[in-house]
Amino acid sequence: MIRVRPLATVLWMLAVGCADSEPAPSPAPAEPEPPAISTRARAIFGTLPIEASSDSNPVTEAKIDLGRMLYYDPRLSKSQTISCNSCHDLQSFGVDGEATSPGHRRQRGGRNSPTVYNAAFHVAQFWDGRAPDVEAQAKGPVLNPIEMAMPDAASVVAVLRSIPGYRPRFQAAFPGDEDPISYDNMARAIGAFERRLVTPSPFDAWLAGDDDALSDAAVAGLSTFMQVGCISCHMGPIVGGDRYQKLGLVKAFPTLDKGRYEVTGEETDLFVFKVPSLRNVAETGPWFHDGSMETLNHAIRAMAMHQLGRSLSDEEVASIAVFLESLTGSIDANYIALPALPASGPDTPGPDPS
Repeated sequence: MIRVRPLATVLWMLAVGCADSEPAPSPAPAEPEPPAISTRARAIFGTLPIEASSDSNPVTEAKIDLGRMLYYDPRLSKSQTISCNSCHDLQSFGVDGEATSPGHRRQRGGRNSPTVYNAAFHVAQFWDGRAPDVEAQAKGPVLNPIEMAMPDAASVVAVLRSIPGYRPRFQAAFPGDEDPISYDNMARAIGAFERRLVTPSPFDAWLAGDDDALSDAAVAGLSTFMQVGCISCHMGPIVGGDRYQKLGLVKAFPTLDKGRYEVTGEETDLFVFKVPSLRNVAETGPWFHDGSMETLNHAIRAMAMHQLGRSLSDEEVASIAVFLESLTGSIDANYIALPALPASGPDTPGPDPS
């Protein structure tokens, strides 16, 4: 005989049963996939512009043409043997390959000559940042007694005015100036030329979406570069160049050069230097402000130890080096071609090697 329970009893039993049973566990939320390394890299490095534009010195073709001539013209030096290109050789990725560069009467300064490629994007110029831009930088070596050794700006202007072919070029480059041949305009023209010394590389093609632009080894090297902590200083479109940092942040670096302290006199700037760009770094040795690092692997290992307090394995160093080689860019041979310089005039001073 089937026993039928009252409805109230059935409902009570169901309620008790539900209360006593464990609820089914909710599924754990899925862990979000980490962003692809290319996505992270785009956020860290951004896009390399085609020109380092300037509101105070707009780039024009007339300025570029004049600036190219001035960049290569050794008559801007006392001995008439040294040009901007002597220390910053555009055929050699903007350097001369020496720890310190020979100048007037073979004198040498205390710091390495950095590359001019992509330099106009930097936060400032020179290792200590004493010039705000490439226009101000162009004025320095011409009057430096160790470098190009011209006695003063007036002497430079006198040379430029004595060369007949320069007057129409200065007029074309600076049409609003009543007297366009000036020391400032010389620097503006050179600066305009340098503002297009930009070297896109395979890394940029890869950032833009071309997965085949970098080898697997280079991508692995980028990953190591990021994981080790190199991006704490070397980030942005030129992979550095946008800040200052103490050399020997974690472990003291052996140098007597006081860096930016010599400009500001601030104790906090002692041994502080501008962080260099790593664009074309595989081609611009020897490295560091004093040219003391003779191999790229040595430079990588030293930076990791002195700046990050990390002792890298040989495999990590080699991996990072492969990535850095992908930052070697293409040089526009037409843009940097040696121009025909205007001939000296009858009043153009001769060389003075003294």
